[in-house]
Amino acid sequence: MAHDSDLPCDGDGVCMVCKTKPSENESLLCKTCATPWHVTCLSAPPNSMADAVNWECPDCSLPPDAPRVAVKQNATAASSSSGSDLIAAIRAIESDSSFTEQEKAKQRQELLSGSAKASNLEVVNTDNDVLNILDGSLNCSMCMQLPERPVTTPCGHNFCLKCFQKWIGQRKSTCANCRTPIPPKMASQPRINSALVIAIRMARTLRSGASGGTSKVAHFIHNQNRPDKAFTTERAKKSGKANACSGKIFVTIPGDHFGPISAENDPERNLGVLVGETWEDRFECRQWGAHFPHVAGIAGQSDYGAQSVALSGGYEDDEDHGEWFLYTGSGGRDLSGNKRTNKLQSFDQKFDKLNEALRISCLKGYPVRVVRSHKEKRSSYAPEKGVRYDGVYRIEKCWRKAGKQGFKVCRYLFVRCDNEPAPWTSDEHGDRPRALPSVKELNGATDMTERKGSPAWDYDEEKSCWIWKKAPPNSRKPIQCQNDDDGTKVRKVRSKKNTVSVKQRLLKEFSCLICREVMNLPLTTPCAHNFCKACLESAFAGQSFTRQRGEGRRTLRVQKNIMKCPSCPTDISDFLQNPQINRELMNVIESLQRQIEEENAGLNEDVDGGSDGKDEVPTEEAAETDKCVEDDKEGAKPITETETKQTNKRKRSSDIDDVSPKKSLDKPDVVHNLGEVDSAIPELSV
Repeated sequence: MAHDSDLPCDGDGVCMVCKTKPSENESLLCKTCATPWHVTCLSAPPNSMADAVNWECPDCSLPPDAPRVAVKQNATAASSSSGSDLIAAIRAIESDSSFTEQEKAKQRQELLSGSAKASNLEVVNTDNDVLNILDGSLNCSMCMQLPERPVTTPCGHNFCLKCFQKWIGQRKSTCANCRTPIPPKMASQPRINSALVIAIRMARTLRSGASGGTSKVAHFIHNQNRPDKAFTTERAKKSGKANACSGKIFVTIPGDHFGPISAENDPERNLGVLVGETWEDRFECRQWGAHFPHVAGIAGQSDYGAQSVALSGGYEDDEDHGEWFLYTGSGGRDLSGNKRTNKLQSFDQKFDKLNEALRISCLKGYPVRVVRSHKEKRSSYAPEKGVRYDGVYRIEKCWRKAGKQGFKVCRYLFVRCDNEPAPWTSDEHGDRPRALPSVKELNGATDMTERKGSPAWDYDEEKSCWIWKKAPPNSRKPIQCQNDDDGTKVRKVRSKKNTVSVKQRLLKEFSCLICREVMNLPLTTPCAHNFCKACLESAFAGQSFTRQRGEGRRTLRVQKNIMKCPSCPTDISDFLQNPQINRELMNVIESLQRQIEEENAGLNEDVDGGSDGKDEVPTEEAAETDKCVEDDKEGAKPITETETKQTNKRKRSSDIDDVSPKKSLDKPDVVHNLGEVDSAIPELSV
């Protein structure tokens, strides 16, 4: 029986008990696990030389049920199988007379390092853990663990950043696994493979049960329990004005409400939001729903429309004429640095995101609420302090032109169309339809967009007011404070999204940066970016690695062509001359695809054979489908049993193809046998 003080020697040969390095005569190797031990520190050393030859360490001599105190170096093997299975496998190798001593030592080394297959240990992993898939293929070639801050060499082997730097620090310029030369730039400045970082982190999170267990309950304060003035809670006092949602919302409108806010949406005052109302800042303006974003100047959605804008002097191209103004869209600035001081444009604006939302409001003729801030110093219509609501405007035209800073900007012509007079006039009535102003910059404009049909918000001659000629768009967001007649809280029912399995989410992380699909024959560049082999080839198709130079009769030296990575400015021309498939990453992708295919096949079998139709509840979508089927019954042909089977078969294949890599004519199929990879990979022709 082992004593509590029995400990082996560590990896450097130093005894873990006396902290000294024993000599060869004082060191004793275990017969089973070949671990070195210090003889003088053993509680029960062998009595004779014959006993020393067949000696087993205290760990291996323990029965399977006894606790193990000694610390072994085979942490990887111990994590994948129990100690009794490992010892039994080692003893089976020692008793096998067909192996030579050298082969036995090799088998023992594979078991202790954790690189042996599960069949050698006679242990079958039945839980199909996602982390086990990565642990078997993406391990660091030095420490044999999942890499921390992984670095992937161009030959497709993964290392921890510290292990890689330690290897390079020993003045070694080749891969520790396959001895392929490492590029000098990568050796001096190794890049971390972000795709592997995200995949390993996700797998570890799922292993710990963070996503599968009880979700963390977020702190939520109902609207009626919030303070009337923002930033009066204890949390907001500590962080200054960082908590922009701490104030109560006084109006009962959703976040995507179009048009003016009427009295029926103001339960506190029964007045609505009046033109000319002024608030202290954008946060208080948000509480009354005039403009919900407290930083952005546009409130809207790219596929829905814009509800409100704020004039706060963000772009020097803006022109404010009161009843109409020219508004500049968002974007065109590099916000990677200091967002407060970076006011210069660095690229052109496009009609996307919030700019597209304004363009949709222009085409549909939706009313847009406008607030002016005291920060707009170039306008004569801006308030002296605070933020003021100036009514609703309508976008009549939008276009693009070169701005004052040399880059193209999106421009919008806003014309006032409110039933209440503007704050800067003494009129008693609101706006009347007016002719569009002449804008000089329209002569050189491009991408012109102008409304062709009738607007949704227009002037009614009989009622002498602006009304909705077409029904306003339905809201897609819940109302901030909506109560039923009996005072109970009304919740908006949201449809459940299709759940994605863990393996599908993990497989999505291994996407090509060009085609955005799961990689097929993955390549990892020296700058740690992952691409499909066919995608990377097509990106440099028709280019040569060198170009000839000549001046008159002289022939100059051949110049090397610079081929930049599609994701960064790093030159990868040397890598493209002989690209190596990342086989470790390809094994992981194929394992995930195979398991997803098996799960989908099993799920389809359960659905086909397990539903008897007794407990099915008809939904609205099913009712609509049944109605369409009944309407088309008259002219439809009877469906045969063969057609039904073919339809089910196509449905199963489409479900599997959703998570499989995109196949095209210029991409070869995935090679499932690693021995056939060399023959299946075509030469790079650039």
